[in-house]
Amino acid sequence: MKKMDDGKLLRIVLWLLLCAVGAYILIKGMSLDKKTLVNMCRDAQEKAIEAYLPGILETEGVKTQTPVEWLCSKVEEQLPFLGTIQAKEMEETEKDQETDKKIMEENSDFLEAKLLEENQEAGPVGSGEENTGGVDAQSENGESAGNTEGGSQQEAGTGKDNTQTADAGDAGQQEASAANAIVNPISLDMFQDFDYVISNFYTIDKTTSINSDQLNAPALVSEDLKMTTGSDQPQILVYHSHSQEEFIDSNPGDPSTSIVGVGEYLVTLLRDTYGYNVLHVTDTFDIVDGKLDRNKAYNYAQDKISQVLEENPSVEVVIDLHRDGVPDDKHLVTDVNGKPTAKIMFFNGLSRTNQNGDIEYLPNPYIQDNLAFSLQLALQAKQYYPEWLRTIYLRGYRYNLHLRPKALLVECGAQTNTVEEEMNAMEPLADVLNKVLKGE
Repeated sequence: MKKMDDGKLLRIVLWLLLCAVGAYILIKGMSLDKKTLVNMCRDAQEKAIEAYLPGILETEGVKTQTPVEWLCSKVEEQLPFLGTIQAKEMEETEKDQETDKKIMEENSDFLEAKLLEENQEAGPVGSGEENTGGVDAQSENGESAGNTEGGSQQEAGTGKDNTQTADAGDAGQQEASAANAIVNPISLDMFQDFDYVISNFYTIDKTTSINSDQLNAPALVSEDLKMTTGSDQPQILVYHSHSQEEFIDSNPGDPSTSIVGVGEYLVTLLRDTYGYNVLHVTDTFDIVDGKLDRNKAYNYAQDKISQVLEENPSVEVVIDLHRDGVPDDKHLVTDVNGKPTAKIMFFNGLSRTNQNGDIEYLPNPYIQDNLAFSLQLALQAKQYYPEWLRTIYLRGYRYNLHLRPKALLVECGAQTNTVEEEMNAMEPLADVLNKVLKGE
């Protein structure tokens, strides 16, 4: 009977304490979360019992429990919803732990998927109003797409029949150089001014940023980029991540009138006029199941070009030749040596975005070399062909420029240019390439 009275007394005390706590909560404006509320209740109960009912702590049946644990069990018997809250919290914690474990297990898959991020757009994004990357290129069916010069790697300038001698190359170079001279001299002292360099040579995409530490212009224009490999071995490789890019008067299905044909003319100039040993990879990377699909074009291109470079370790220069995509009323053309000539843009991926910083899953140990190569080419272009170069475009991703220190992505004209204008643009491009590679 006494135990029953003690139980009633305990319940009365507990209810009074809970009422007091409830009043306190109301006064505080119900600003406490449920975890804080539970902890407060327990602290208040423990202190009240220790202060006013010490005898209760010696009740039988609690020898294996601490006073607080025993009191909490009594409270939960009277207020079962507290036990529900605790159980729910434990369940949520277990779920969080399971989620964390799952994320860790799937991390490798996540990184692999992120490797495709740089390929989720049609191509590099140009400056101003321009949409680049050939989004307007006409697609071809699987048969014609696979028939770009047999869809295989072509080697120009190799073997006894095709190799130009050094003397013949030098003679062709002298003839080409005689046709132009510096018309816009630029002092190298100007490159000490970072603002001058950025405003005159670069367009920076909103995805990324760069400062004077990351772009040390005096060091970049001074870097030695001369070709060290002799012409008895492959020296330059030209390819096209977006081989289906065409022009306003291209013949659909005829690769000689697409960016591949333009690339072949560049190869011919580098080989026959300047004496370089050049490979031209004409494989198709942007046709999937007979349809134009550029989502993974850079990945497919990387696989193939990496294989070719492994087979030809002597290659020093890798050029991915594209054409831009612009509004239909925009025409990227100028006059070079009396010829209508498509304007060009050099392109650098920095493997760094404003949102995420350095992109660790897209490493490029050659970013500074890439920047030096494009800046030296741009300097030559501005001195010899001032109206021909549009800009050097900087963007946040990589675009396979990690394959070689002297790797270059070139956007030549756009879909609104003619094939003739595109072909004409290869002549100054070959010239400035030669000037940099010869150390002029």
